[in-house]
Amino acid sequence: MSLEQIGITVLWLFLYGYLIVGSIDFGAGFYAYFGKVIGIETVIKPVISRYLSPVWEVTNVFLVFFIVGIVGFFPETAYYYGTALLIPGSIALILLAVRGSFYAFANYGAGRNHLYLLAYGATGLFIPAALSTVFTISEGGFLEVRGNTVTLLMEELFFSAYSWAVVLLAVSSVLFISSTFLTYYAASAEDRKALEWLRAFALWGGIPTIISSLFVFIALRNHNRDHFENTLELWWMFGLSLACFITAVWLIWRRQNYGTAFVMVMLQFAFAFFGYGISHLPYLLYPYLTLASSVTNPAMGRALVIAFLAGLVLLVPTIALLLRLFLFNARYVKGETP
Repeated sequence: MSLEQIGITVLWLFLYGYLIVGSIDFGAGFYAYFGKVIGIETVIKPVISRYLSPVWEVTNVFLVFFIVGIVGFFPETAYYYGTALLIPGSIALILLAVRGSFYAFANYGAGRNHLYLLAYGATGLFIPAALSTVFTISEGGFLEVRGNTVTLLMEELFFSAYSWAVVLLAVSSVLFISSTFLTYYAASAEDRKALEWLRAFALWGGIPTIISSLFVFIALRNHNRDHFENTLELWWMFGLSLACFITAVWLIWRRQNYGTAFVMVMLQFAFAFFGYGISHLPYLLYPYLTLASSVTNPAMGRALVIAFLAGLVLLVPTIALLLRLFLFNARYVKGETP
């Protein structure tokens, strides 16, 4: 593998980590509010709170690594995406700040304040919708480049079928990933009432996920024919993704092996996410940026690869330790003091 291929692979691993961890966090916030709306707050909130309390602060570590890394490995992305994402990126950053603040208010301050919980739950859907703009813009057709000026074509972005298909997929994926994990977590806590509700959310959440995935493929065919044809060459990766999805839903429906079901969901999105990334190559931004044309100098690239691999080696065991000490501690998961 070339230096740029190693670099983008490492960065894609960090982004996949954020996809999974961030989705669980965002979806959990939404379900906490949704539970309050439909009157089951006392049933599902204890399980959700036990998950959120130890991990909500570390969720964005993956995103920070990716942003720093993409600019370090491919400096030209800062020029193009920096201008293009000024509005949606700023919205996402504001929502992340609001989300963190209102989590603290809702859980440590005025826990019964409806507006705080509403803000926390709503941002869990708005943030992935805003961040998904990056994937939409990367397909081309939404930027106007004249000399040294890069302009985001907001009207084209807003009225694009592909743009809304990606937003729908991002939101539905967040809810599906989160509900499948929380189902597993409720089963580990032996909380039958919460398990039944979260299991229902997971089963129903799979339907819009598959539908929105189909919409994305159809919209991609009309928007970027080259990328669509590349995805057809990797049909087996997307086929494996669908097989993992079917397995996960079947296990949850049968009330069996919820942990295995969540692993299947992780594999489902791993195959789809990496299939998308590979089929998008060599472009980082169609048709302006490619891996080879925007990569940093070899010395800097090698240093970044070593640094990020070291960060990955440190981050994964740290999260594993966090999971063992808190999330899956036999007493903590049942609401007892460890």
